[in-house]
Amino acid sequence: MATDTHLSTTGASGASGIRRLLLDNGALTALIVLVIAMSALSGDFLTTDNLLNVGVQAAVTAILAFGVTFVIVSAGIDLSVGSVAALSATVLAWSATSHGVPVVLAVLVAIATGIAAGLVNGFLIAYGKLPPFIATLAMLSVARGLSLVISQGSPIAFPASVSHLGDTLGGWLPVPVLVMIVMGLVAAFVLGRTYIGRSMYAIGGNEEAARLSGLRVSRQKLAIYAFSGVFAAAAGIVLASRLSSAQPQAADGYELDAIAAVVIGGASLAGGTGKASGTLIGALILAVLRNGLNLLSVSAFWQQVVIGVVIALAVLLDTVRRKAGATPVGAGAGGGGKGRQATTYVLAAVVTVAIVGATSFLHHDSATSTKPKVGLSLSTLNNPFFVQIRAGAQAEAKKLGLDLTVTDAQNDASQQANQLQNFTSSNYGAIIVNPVDSDAASNSVKAADKAKIPVIAVDRDVNKATVDALVASDNIAGGELAAKTIAEKLGGTGKIVILQGQAGTSAARERAQGFADGLKAYPGIQVLAQQPADFDRTKGLDVMSNLLQAHPDVQGVIAANDEMALGAIKALGSRAGTSVSVVGFDGTPDGLTAVKQGSLYASVAQQPSRLGKIAVDNALRAAQGKKVQTTVKVPVKVVTKENVAGFTG
Repeated sequence: MATDTHLSTTGASGASGIRRLLLDNGALTALIVLVIAMSALSGDFLTTDNLLNVGVQAAVTAILAFGVTFVIVSAGIDLSVGSVAALSATVLAWSATSHGVPVVLAVLVAIATGIAAGLVNGFLIAYGKLPPFIATLAMLSVARGLSLVISQGSPIAFPASVSHLGDTLGGWLPVPVLVMIVMGLVAAFVLGRTYIGRSMYAIGGNEEAARLSGLRVSRQKLAIYAFSGVFAAAAGIVLASRLSSAQPQAADGYELDAIAAVVIGGASLAGGTGKASGTLIGALILAVLRNGLNLLSVSAFWQQVVIGVVIALAVLLDTVRRKAGATPVGAGAGGGGKGRQATTYVLAAVVTVAIVGATSFLHHDSATSTKPKVGLSLSTLNNPFFVQIRAGAQAEAKKLGLDLTVTDAQNDASQQANQLQNFTSSNYGAIIVNPVDSDAASNSVKAADKAKIPVIAVDRDVNKATVDALVASDNIAGGELAAKTIAEKLGGTGKIVILQGQAGTSAARERAQGFADGLKAYPGIQVLAQQPADFDRTKGLDVMSNLLQAHPDVQGVIAANDEMALGAIKALGSRAGTSVSVVGFDGTPDGLTAVKQGSLYASVAQQPSRLGKIAVDNALRAAQGKKVQTTVKVPVKVVTKENVAGFTG
């Protein structure tokens, strides 16, 4: 009986030890499982180029997250880091490029911008007694607004000397990965070896106790949020370097990824726990997920669902770990704890390499597929125009027997750069890109050119890089046509408003230029107001409703796309199509229906399905080494009630 009891106790102890090991290293376990799963599911995942891509794609999120780690460890939150990153990069580019400030000084000014934003956050929280959520939410809006004001809504070219941060060393080692490692080591040092680091854990563990023990909590909070600002500025500089331009809309929503990385890495939103290595693992998990799901052609919409589930599971694991009494992820581990942690990491690496090596044989015979592979990266699929481009491309790919992978950049130039890198590292036969921004796509297209992969641009061109063909309508000419249409409808005199597209996008700039150029021929047309509504129907409704309060005598509306035009029609109500004429852009199905009904006077149609079809045709020809036309122009057409019945798109 004694022997049986001993064996039973030993077995239980072993099971408990494994369970405790998994709980203490939940993020690392999840990363290992993800790497193994992606290696088994995709033969393109386990390549040197793609693994380096994962590192590059994790870099900006990780650097932001290291700064957010300081805040979350101290039981705070920082929602402003994405906007501060964009503002810092914009300040650098604006000062160095537009005002001739020496690059070194411009970099220091950019970092000082991040520090200043962090200090404002810290002051509002520590001395203004605002909740961290409210204070940093306000800074999110202020920093993004200042970025747009400074840049006037347009990307600013980044200094060439700083853009090298987006390059590689020796032709293979990405500089962003090195910056991520350096910033991670700095974060680990601050958390584990400094007075301010220990203060973060003390404040997060029990702020009142920290105050009573003599800690100057208010001053420490100023320093904590200033640190977060420094890391946000560094992330913004690295991101802009990758894109060769400072984008005023860059890093939009990245604060959520940064917070997710910290939480997935084992930190608690309640404060008092967290470490830099866990944050790095969290950022890598997000990057592996996005990279792998892209390679598997999973919809970007489902990717959001998957990432949301992962975040929820991470928080659940944190709850289970605390209930089970697992070792806190903090700064107080002794030497033995650190030794066991290092052993765990080494063992995890060995197991991962062994299993991944075995799974690579699953794809050994599948690499010889005869079906040509083409990648299509669209700026967004949250717009009927681009949905129609996808539909036309998919129909033509099916007809030609192509394996077409479609990705959605969600109007994020950085995310599109990641997608194009994935296509390149997977050695696709050809790539089709609809750039979020014409400048920001240049580095990724250059990388594809270097890999001898033909690139076809659709709807928008790529600046500072060579594409094999551009398949597009002329946005400027279309804008001029829209201006002519509304002016002639009003008899050459009248009052109009213009709804512009999303600030910082090439389509918004080009169409606005076309509107302005076209209206020069009609001095009797008075433009009462021009406001951006971000290509969105709901914002079109809200902006038009506001403009009607100030300009009830408006007689015409030009919208940079049909979605905003439809929102304006909703705001106008019965006046649309009667006392107020509305002209849209794109020729989407909903827009054409409104034209038939008479509420939308006209739409400048670009025939998006045809754009997608022609782009795929040219991609196949280029992949086969055949000659393609450098520029293929698809004519725009003004669709009104008179000719809408014969228009197919």
